[in-house]
Amino acid sequence: MLNAERRKTLLLLIPIILILVGYVLYPSIETLLESFKKGGAFSIQNYSDFFGAKAEANLEALWNSVYISLLSVLFSALIGVPLAYIFNRYDFPGRKFFSSIAIMPIVLPSLVGVMAFMFLYGEAGLVPNAIKDLFHLSEIPFSIGGVAGILIVHAYTMYPYFYMTTSSALNNLDPSLEEAAYNLGSNRFHVFFKVTLPLLTPGLVAASLLVFMVSMASFSAPFLLAGGYRVLSLQIYFSKINGDLEMAATQSMILSVVSISFLLFMRWFQNRKDYRMASKGIGAHRSEVSNPLIKWVMVTVGILAMIVLLLPHVTLLILSLVPEGGWTWQTYPQEFSLENFALLFHDPNIWDPVRNSLFMAFLACLGVFVFGIITSYALVKRKFIGKNLLDILVMIPWALPATVVGMNLILAFNQPSVFSFGNILVGTFWILPLAYFVRFIPLVVRSTTAVLEQMDDSIEEAAQNLGAKWFYTFKKVVIPIILPGVLSGTLLAFVQAVGEFPTSVLLYTIGNRPISIEIMNQLRMFNIGQAAAYGMIQVGLISVVLFVSSKFLGVKTENSL
Repeated sequence: MLNAERRKTLLLLIPIILILVGYVLYPSIETLLESFKKGGAFSIQNYSDFFGAKAEANLEALWNSVYISLLSVLFSALIGVPLAYIFNRYDFPGRKFFSSIAIMPIVLPSLVGVMAFMFLYGEAGLVPNAIKDLFHLSEIPFSIGGVAGILIVHAYTMYPYFYMTTSSALNNLDPSLEEAAYNLGSNRFHVFFKVTLPLLTPGLVAASLLVFMVSMASFSAPFLLAGGYRVLSLQIYFSKINGDLEMAATQSMILSVVSISFLLFMRWFQNRKDYRMASKGIGAHRSEVSNPLIKWVMVTVGILAMIVLLLPHVTLLILSLVPEGGWTWQTYPQEFSLENFALLFHDPNIWDPVRNSLFMAFLACLGVFVFGIITSYALVKRKFIGKNLLDILVMIPWALPATVVGMNLILAFNQPSVFSFGNILVGTFWILPLAYFVRFIPLVVRSTTAVLEQMDDSIEEAAQNLGAKWFYTFKKVVIPIILPGVLSGTLLAFVQAVGEFPTSVLLYTIGNRPISIEIMNQLRMFNIGQAAAYGMIQVGLISVVLFVSSKFLGVKTENSL
């Protein structure tokens, strides 16, 4: 006979395990099995084709994905880490404002960011043509595209991961450690590389993992800026639309192995040393920049950086005001109006993608909100066999690129199963909310777990000792304490779901097409203004959610990453 505590733990674990097995593990196994099929029979032919002499396209795509992701990590770190160090260690006029502007790229979803860069710095971009006309040049002086264009967009949109994690780590760093090194005769250079940088390693590893995973799943930058440049995420998409699901499954497994290998390597790298401090940091101590020349150089650089950072947002706003047919063969837009935004409220077909995105993101986030609370509570406050395995299952959707998660769901639910209640989900409205739910489970679980680990068990025990039942204690005591962490992760999941493109492009239908897919459709029809208007709606929604998260919850976004 099970005692009361074990029964409660079992009741918590049953729905958690069913959901993780049904929508995380089962789809991954289906993809693995599909990759070993050829003509319906078991075979390793798909892997032979992938690595064989005739598989130059796949091997090229694999190499391109890996080295672009590694370079994206490097360039993002080279931008984000120095910015975080400067803004958190030095005080100069405008520092607070510039530090706020530094995270602006995070409000641009991947597809919207690529679109803004394309019309800003591309061959027909506003900046190259403005320079050409200003200096009376015979041709534009530059344009971004190819690998360079991909890396520029990746560095711009992904450096905030390094900036936020490094800023958080610096604020928690004990200044006495650096002061001790200075007192022993070390110079600034030596202290940074021997004391500060090693203590930042956990944050740098976390940011590196995020950037690498996002870059490996990158779809819009290679597709739009590099004319379908071969990367593995695009190869999966092309195999899928060509009906070769077996090869798409094989490519997905290869992409998964690379991503998980990088995850394991970074974890090994981090675990080589102990980065814990004996005392808790008291917050970053900022040094006043006293040299007038250096002070105003920093202000000038800050202003220039602000202009560069905000140009994509301004470009998106300008393009959203261009009516249909208002910019065709001309070098610059010729007329502006609010027509594109007015159509959103008058034409149901134009409003549909906005409604779809909001509704699907809401459904997914409602699911991860409830699931995140239950799962985090079980992982932190309950003892049971297999806890580490459960934790791994929770993190699988974040360890896998978004395109792989999409292919997993296609291969699992293109036929009836017990987990789809005997229905085929592929091609229905519900496949995308399910994909968003699965994809963003780790965000909510991790943010909630962080808060639960700080909650003393005696708080819950005191309520129960006073006669409160477990469920009443959970509802009235535990949930109010952990709510900021839960909502922080849920709002971040909402932000990601509203702008999600790689998963959506594999799973959408006409009836549930989200904003990101409609942006792509409008670009294909050369309706730039309407595409930009959709982009502005995404940016506006994300900005509002981030504002609510930071101002009303009192939880910084980086704590959820």
